[in-house]
Amino acid sequence: MHDSCWNSIGVHGDGSCPELAVHVHCRNCPVYSAAALTLLDRDPPAADIADWTSHFARPKTVEGQDTQSVVIFRIGSEWLALPAPVVDEVADLRPVHSLPHRRGGTLLGLANVRGELLVCVSLVRLLNLERAQASTQLSHVTALPRLLVIRRGDVRAVCPTDEVHGMHRCHHRDLLDLPTSVAKTATRHATAVLSWRGQSVGLLDAERLFATLERSLA
Repeated sequence: MHDSCWNSIGVHGDGSCPELAVHVHCRNCPVYSAAALTLLDRDPPAADIADWTSHFARPKTVEGQDTQSVVIFRIGSEWLALPAPVVDEVADLRPVHSLPHRRGGTLLGLANVRGELLVCVSLVRLLNLERAQASTQLSHVTALPRLLVIRRGDVRAVCPTDEVHGMHRCHHRDLLDLPTSVAKTATRHATAVLSWRGQSVGLLDAERLFATLERSLA
């Protein structure tokens, strides 16, 4: 039998090979398996080697090298964003238990998240957004309020929001300098502005935010 007997007397030929009675199909025959091994063990064509060498010699491009992920959310009429690494999760609203002698400040109380009691803080007060909170547009009435669970080091807290869009990936070249109009709200805690769906989103500096948060809880 020759190497390509499956094409002449095998299943791809006239089917006259006596070994078919034993092996049923050529792929079960030792002759077919041996031919396959010979094919795999052969030296590749010189043209293929040249193509592979050229392909793997190209400089590698690192995707996402100059991008970052942020979580976009809304408080009143202000759209804001936090770096994704400091946002542990987005949770449904739940009861907040106030603490005695701690009313009217940044600390709203304690909230139970997955069995853990976390301090609940007001970003409205922390970022001085009372005016933005009061000017909420009617177009947001169908939005679903959520809690942002944020963490940095040993500090973990929850923050009520009026709406959470979710994760967004942006390139550093898309970040704009803060306009003067933002100076009355969250400038001290924002580093840049991101244009998203026709909205100007203030990108908050996590380090500044948590430093202010720790001072407010002291």
